[in-house]
Amino acid sequence: MGAENFFLFGLTTEEVFEAKARGYNPRDYVESNAALRDAIDWIAGGQFSGGDTEIFRPIVDSLLYHDEYMICADFASYLKCQQQVAAAYADRERWTTMSILNAARSGFFSSDRTIAEYNRDIWQASVLDLVRED
Repeated sequence: MGAENFFLFGLTTEEVFEAKARGYNPRDYVESNAALRDAIDWIAGGQFSGGDTEIFRPIVDSLLYHDEYMICADFASYLKCQQQVAAAYADRERWTTMSILNAARSGFFSSDRTIAEYNRDIWQASVLDLVRED
């Protein structure tokens, strides 16, 4: 596909390990990024749930206190990348070229093939392993 034909954002694997080793605290990212803070405040305040401040509380709590997938750490990078996406989309010829190249170069994909490869390379299970005895 080429790096010029897709959008990449977020921490690298090494950065994730470093952040976790330092004691990743999602609140540090929330407190230092007004856009992220506003987004979480809107969610917590019921902006997207008809005023219901409880329905999304598990999501807000997860972001603020756990953030297992480091969403808060990736947020600024996501916003920057989204600006690149918007610029590419505004250029119809560029967007069309990118879309065609991504589809043409995506290679062979099949969920059956993927599961078979996982089974062969990771799970190493046979059909007999999958049959339960009653």
